[in-house]
Amino acid sequence: MHSDRLWTNARLATMQDGASGLGVVERGAVGMTAGTITYVGSMIDAPTATDTIDCDGRWITPGLIDPHTHLIFAGDRIAEFELRQKRASYEDIARSGGGIVSTVHATRAASEAELVTSALPRLDALIAEGVTTIEIKSGYGLSVEDEAKMLRAARILGEVRPVSVRTTFLGAHALPQEYAEDPDGYIDLVCQTMLPDIAAAGLADAVDAFCENIGFTLAQTERVFVAAKKHGLPVKLHAEQLSNQRGAALAARHAALSADHLEYLDDGGIAAMARAGTVAMLLPGAYYFLRETKLPPVAALRAAGIPIALATDCNPGTSPLTSILLTMNMAAVQFGLTVDECLLGVTRQAARALGVGAEVGTLELGKRCDLAIWDIERPADLVGRIGFNPLHQRIWMGQ
Repeated sequence: MHSDRLWTNARLATMQDGASGLGVVERGAVGMTAGTITYVGSMIDAPTATDTIDCDGRWITPGLIDPHTHLIFAGDRIAEFELRQKRASYEDIARSGGGIVSTVHATRAASEAELVTSALPRLDALIAEGVTTIEIKSGYGLSVEDEAKMLRAARILGEVRPVSVRTTFLGAHALPQEYAEDPDGYIDLVCQTMLPDIAAAGLADAVDAFCENIGFTLAQTERVFVAAKKHGLPVKLHAEQLSNQRGAALAARHAALSADHLEYLDDGGIAAMARAGTVAMLLPGAYYFLRETKLPPVAALRAAGIPIALATDCNPGTSPLTSILLTMNMAAVQFGLTVDECLLGVTRQAARALGVGAEVGTLELGKRCDLAIWDIERPADLVGRIGFNPLHQRIWMGQ
């Protein structure tokens, strides 16, 4: 066996399913041919290679994954931060015309090129911390044309930067003003026009919704899920962030890839997610920024064997966060996740939450050669420090 390229003299955190902890291999090597991993294991048994790179004892992990972002948007909502400093709640801001709807106005007014340009610095910040795969949602257009515009812009980001982009259609994010008195009519538009058009154009890899007391009801959410299934698209859900609407159980009944936020998740939702294999997506940036006090039920998720993924939830209003490393630290400090849980949450479990676990998220034969090479003494350095970026080199598709 011969590899195009071999990274040797490294310490590997393979993140392989079934491995103990992080799947550590001391004095390890990773081989790559044509962008695909062809060897993972001890240096002693490593193949020959055309190009050999000595990692000088550095750590190699899979490339990191940010599996829940709203990276495409226009404008900002810094004024809302000032309102929160005066103790305004998320609901207060939304009901007064702020929140998601205010971003809709700015996003509708922006061109596709402007959306790409404004998103690039946010994407570049994540790439600089070792992110090789990212999910990007729509949801700030809320019209046929503007939702498609957002998803096209997200696809373009994956063409102009060395990163894999997964797109999610989030038409059921909020009510646009023109449908303020007709939420069911808006869901008709989402299910009968937006979703079919977007699916036909190949613009979405999944479908999401915001099931909440200031979002959409269970019945409306289920209509979106049924429409998604008709078009062969998997679903995920913003669930139990501000109240218990039992959205996680609904998502699980529809075999959702993930249920996200989950601060108000109950035992019934946990049981349903465990049965369905739905990943729990925790978003510590939003928890921090909104000053929430209701913790997600981490111990119960662990006890049920539910995989836990982590994401920045990068968005203009409730989680203006572009650091996957800080996300891990927040999850450890605020939610009590272990170092291993945090690192698995942005690699193996994040890949599972996007439905791409067969392609990325671990160092395994046949997977895409997405690597992050770190100047660290131990994996805990990636979780336990703040404002510290020890990335030595990022490899995407072997390059």
